Amino acid sequence: MDILPAILLFTALGGVLSALIAGVFLLLPADRRDRVMPHSVSFATGTLLATALLALIPHAMTGAGPFRVHGVGVALLCGIALFFVLEKFLLWRHCHTEAVETAHTHEHHRREASGWLAMVGDGLHNFIDGVLIAAAFLTDFHLGVVTAFAIMAHEIPQEVGNFAVLLHAGFSRAKALTWNLLSSLTAVLGGLVGWWALRDAMALLPYALAVAAASLLYVAVADLIPGLHRKTDLRASAFQVLWIGVGVGVVILAESQLH
Repeated sequence: MDILPAILLFTALGGVLSALIAGVFLLLPADRRDRVMPHSVSFATGTLLATALLALIPHAMTGAGPFRVHGVGVALLCGIALFFVLEKFLLWRHCHTEAVETAHTHEHHRREASGWLAMVGDGLHNFIDGVLIAAAFLTDFHLGVVTAFAIMAHEIPQEVGNFAVLLHAGFSRAKALTWNLLSSLTAVLGGLVGWWALRDAMALLPYALAVAAASLLYVAVADLIPGLHRKTDLRASAFQVLWIGVGVGVVILAESQLH
């Protein structure tokens, strides 16, 4: 498959599937959703960490060569700083908590305004994800598939949170689903921009991969893991470790099979 169609396909597919699966989650009874969502977050944590540390960073270092590895580290550090600033000042935020909990975090905003703010932040987030998926595909087709899968895994709990915010803001279910889908599809635009910007600048790809790894690490460490620490009982902790391990294992298996 050509690179550009693959980028467009996987960014579109990831956006649509994550939004639709999140919509199905909201149809589940609240008690069942509360049981399933923590496992989804743990699984996403494992896939993000494994994709960043076992796939993206090794490919970045290989592409950079032994004399430019330090530059990959600098790009990784700058990427983490970039996403911190985006989250701090540009409303680039993630909603991975349960529906009620997520809604309560937005009570200081007017209801309707909170919904549109969530869509702006989510659209920016998805656009950046599209750029990072494009960088992975331009480096290696199989790396692009793994990266797209990892991003989709963490998009599902995020989209559930977005739905909760939109419903709390007074959106109907149909309107919330429509806007969530449109916001998810900004990843396609990001993929197109990433392909156009990087296809003739292949020397920059190792550093783009480092920034992609920074994004996944930042989401896992700054956003997902703190949420997991809210549950401290032994049973919940054991399931968290188990599902994180499953996420890591899936990425390792995918990497070995695809190559």
